[in-house]
Amino acid sequence: MGREQTPGSTQNTTSGRAAARQQHTRDALSAARDRFGWERLRAGQREAIEALVDGTDVLAVMPTGYGKSAIYQVAALLVEGPTVVVSPLIALQSDQVSGIEDADDAPEAVAVNSSQSDGANERAWDAVDDDDAEFLFLAPEQLAKDEVVERLRGMNVRLFVVDEAHCVSAWGHDFRPDYLRLGDVIARLGHPTTVALTATGSPPVRDEIVERLGMRHPLVLTRGFDRPNIRLEVRRHAEPERKRQAIVEQVRDLPKPGLLYVATRRETTEYADVLSAEGVTAAAYHAGLKASERRETHERFLADELEVVVATSAFGMGIDKPNVRFVVHTSVTDSLESYYQEIGRAGRDGDEALAALHYRAEDLGLRTFFASSTPDAGELRRLFEALRSADGPLRVAELARRLDLSTRKTTGLLNPLQQARVVSSGRRGVVAAASVTPEDAAERASEAVEARERIDRSRIAMMRGYAETGQCRRQFLLGYFGEELDEPCGNCDTCTSGSAYEADAAAPAARRDPFALDTAVRHSEWGEGVVMRAEEDRITVFFESEGYKVLSRADIAERGLLEEA
Repeated sequence: MGREQTPGSTQNTTSGRAAARQQHTRDALSAARDRFGWERLRAGQREAIEALVDGTDVLAVMPTGYGKSAIYQVAALLVEGPTVVVSPLIALQSDQVSGIEDADDAPEAVAVNSSQSDGANERAWDAVDDDDAEFLFLAPEQLAKDEVVERLRGMNVRLFVVDEAHCVSAWGHDFRPDYLRLGDVIARLGHPTTVALTATGSPPVRDEIVERLGMRHPLVLTRGFDRPNIRLEVRRHAEPERKRQAIVEQVRDLPKPGLLYVATRRETTEYADVLSAEGVTAAAYHAGLKASERRETHERFLADELEVVVATSAFGMGIDKPNVRFVVHTSVTDSLESYYQEIGRAGRDGDEALAALHYRAEDLGLRTFFASSTPDAGELRRLFEALRSADGPLRVAELARRLDLSTRKTTGLLNPLQQARVVSSGRRGVVAAASVTPEDAAERASEAVEARERIDRSRIAMMRGYAETGQCRRQFLLGYFGEELDEPCGNCDTCTSGSAYEADAAAPAARRDPFALDTAVRHSEWGEGVVMRAEEDRITVFFESEGYKVLSRADIAERGLLEEA
């Protein structure tokens, strides 16, 4: 039991905490100014830093360009011990290390990854061991190595940073299996104070980040999602040829530089060639290009040598270019999370920018196809049987060798089995649950994949809702991320046409409804959910096993479909 406090002692404790917070604020502002040259901290940055210094875990959901990195960079200076930063891409790590080094008096940052020589990696480890480096950047796959985790255990890591934290969520738009083990790593390190950072965390994704990382009563901060300087537009098309022509004409005539996002690798080259013929300095970018080609395009774009990059979603993390004047999409993305992150690369200097989506309802079929990836039940059983028959835990590489599969294929089969909780991974490898048969394991894994596919399809449906709504597009977009905008924004196409104001006139009745935004509800068949959108005649609810469901208010009232949880 805790010590009983008298009113006087409670008052003293409260005043003491207030004084400590004030001191943390002064220290944070001083560190930001003196070491990084920042004269102020934004809303949310200061609160997050103060919480981390107090030893409280933090989940910060802030848009690209808002300054999430400043949270751990400043907090690290106020906490003893090294700071580990998990970052998913080597190129992104390089940008982050360079960003710290660019500050005149910032502490040293090093990275350990597969692109460096063994000698360079060992020098990085030595720099942290000798207290010469404050920040150690690691890719998540590095933390799959037992020797790496053991080395970190001897370093007294006090701050653990998970960048692009939505990658840990199966419902996030960029799920990565390597992120699944981070919760176990954090526990093995004695649970250092943890901060998870993401630019696209809808409420269901936030909940899963907290659960998967084992965060302890974290402070959850969402800030800055409204980017009023970015005009939102959707242009609808009936004919594919006319659509392509309209895209080329728009990109050709818009102020530069800008980004044109396409759905396939082939389209990157096609649009880049057509734009070049129209006199636009354009280049294609996709994951299938050589690393040197991708790097050259990235660097030329940052240096204003390219007017337009035509890219798949592979051109994303690490783009820090303030003067992007437009982000145009040739078709819908797989989710509103992806779309918001990509359009967030426009107008980071605060000046006017445009986010335009060219939409044909037929294009949704391509995204639905990408959302279908059910693994073969026979292969799932075979993998599970191999784990069950092993003398002990198996490394992924050894498991792949026994099954005569690629490591990538093996990891793809393990992922749904892990999601179904019939296999688990630890520092020595992967093990199968002893009480589960191969048939049951395959069935549960298939069910987990099917649930994921339902989520993916429902997220595409939400993307369709954004494209087809007559309401204010900014209100729609912000509502998806759990933020409310009291009135239409005035800077989107539906506001310009007037339809947003007509829809808003009917909204007050919906806002008084018991099923308002973020309300926890329960459905007799689909279980517990969260209201993600409230409209005059319908509500949209996220159910963990079913995804997003749109329910009419008339059906809810007539059939008693929902109750408050």
